[in-house]
Amino acid sequence: MSSTQAESVIRNIIREIAGTCLSRGQSLSETLIAFMLCVDRLMDQASPTLHTIKMQVYFDMNYTSRREFLEMQQKVQQSRHLSLSREITDCRAKTREDLQNLYSKIVSYVIQRSNLGSATDINAVRETTAALQSVFPPSQLATFMSLLKQDKEKQLSQLTLIVSGIRLFNKDSRKGGESIQNVPAVLSEAVPAAVADVERELEGVQRLAWRYTALVEKISERDSEQHQDLIQPDLLRQALYNTRQHEAFLKFILADLILCAKEVTRLQADLGTRMALLREIVHANTTVPTAHVFPHFTRVATLWAELEAEMLLLSMLSNVTPGLRPFLSAQTLLSPEQLELMLHGRQIPSDSDRSAATAGERIESDMSSCEWIFPENTSNFEKVPLQFKGFCGLTLVQKNGLLLPGNPYIGVLKHKEKYYAFSSRSAALEFAGKADEFTGAVVEMAKRTPELIQLLQLHQEFASVTPYAEMQSGQKLLVKVISKSDASIQTEIHPLETNIVKSYEWNEWALRRKAIKLANLRNKVTHSMQTDLSHMRRHNSTQTFLPRDAHTQTKRDGESNVPKPQVYLSGLRGGPSAHTHMTKVDLTRAVDE
Repeated sequence: MSSTQAESVIRNIIREIAGTCLSRGQSLSETLIAFMLCVDRLMDQASPTLHTIKMQVYFDMNYTSRREFLEMQQKVQQSRHLSLSREITDCRAKTREDLQNLYSKIVSYVIQRSNLGSATDINAVRETTAALQSVFPPSQLATFMSLLKQDKEKQLSQLTLIVSGIRLFNKDSRKGGESIQNVPAVLSEAVPAAVADVERELEGVQRLAWRYTALVEKISERDSEQHQDLIQPDLLRQALYNTRQHEAFLKFILADLILCAKEVTRLQADLGTRMALLREIVHANTTVPTAHVFPHFTRVATLWAELEAEMLLLSMLSNVTPGLRPFLSAQTLLSPEQLELMLHGRQIPSDSDRSAATAGERIESDMSSCEWIFPENTSNFEKVPLQFKGFCGLTLVQKNGLLLPGNPYIGVLKHKEKYYAFSSRSAALEFAGKADEFTGAVVEMAKRTPELIQLLQLHQEFASVTPYAEMQSGQKLLVKVISKSDASIQTEIHPLETNIVKSYEWNEWALRRKAIKLANLRNKVTHSMQTDLSHMRRHNSTQTFLPRDAHTQTKRDGESNVPKPQVYLSGLRGGPSAHTHMTKVDLTRAVDE
């Protein structure tokens, strides 16, 4: 649950309490109510409820899902080397010394980005430099500097993968790479050990949860009056919620660890296949084309980076598991001897035993008009999202907070696009008859026991709580989920740089201007004609480009006055003789006059 949702739930609870006090003649401020509630809860250090809420907060603050964790690590990895990458792409080296410094920065970037050794380790620097020179010699720096910044970043990433693959292949061939940690070997030992530790702890918590379930069930049957003075029933129920919450968190972690183990096995097998293929290509040929071998080096580096990400994920999960143990207060609430004394030799069934006991019960299609789903008519039946985390809602309401796991194979009720499982056929039929009433009762119980909100995944129910100030007369606190809301979204025009269309125009008038330029109307003649049908119908107009005034401005005006040449030709009009005699007379004045 996000912080905004949590604040909304708390605010609505406080307003409800304020409204109850006001109906009884006491007007109290919301600040005073919040203070009194927090103080009362926080001072009760022996309450399992407080430890359960602390456990939920700790898990929410420290646990991250697999997908989000890997995405976050990728962003952190990119931001960590952003400054060095910017120095390389923005470099404008001119001298030989500047080029040498630029090449050294590229070597440092490759080491840091690949996470294969330290940039201060002389052996790692030598190995990386040798591998980089075989792929990208210093003579290509001039070509590299002439590229665009985006192309430089792509080439740096590609060089990092190729050089990392070469170093890893050399390590596999025992020709270097002593400073590189053997990640596959570490994971081969750490993953099974982590899975075994969580499974062992989960088994212990489950046994404790089964004992508290049997004890709360016994108390709900009211056959243990002689032991009510030993501990209060409310504390037993809070202890049961505490163990079930710890069990749920351990199942989350165990599922991630199992997925991590499968992914590590796949990556190790793929890495071994790539290494064997590289050895065959490199050792069998004297000269190997780069187009054949570079993709294998790139793939090896990618697989290694994914293994390192799995190791970081394993570290996170391994740190969360021991952090949950201090919040398991149910383990210290009653000693094993006290539990045995209160149970009086009562049989303690496990969750699987309870499911086996109700295996013969099954909802028939003619028993109810409601919609039921079964394994034979539903694909991926095991992955159906059950409400209340699979616990029986009817038992929770009728037996005052008892958590009994439901058996989906009895039949899963589909009500308002939600799915419910039950502990018995009778409970399923009774719940189906009043589904909305029992669902509201579970939510009301969660208001009094806040740890159930997280344990039973009731956030959606509390997201539809109406604030007290907005309630109408006679209206209940819970109303239907708001289906309309104001929202806005902004999307990128071109998420991928390669898909950018340079000629794209969003403005219609810009397209019109381009069309006019293409038509080149300045060199065309406009014709118009009217007929009897078009006469007086509409006015047509054509837009053309007017000639643009062009001027040239110089720094200053300068001129020189020289005599203007003047030549006079005489005799051109003829004379008394039959032949024309022309005389050229130069009338130009002298320059020095």
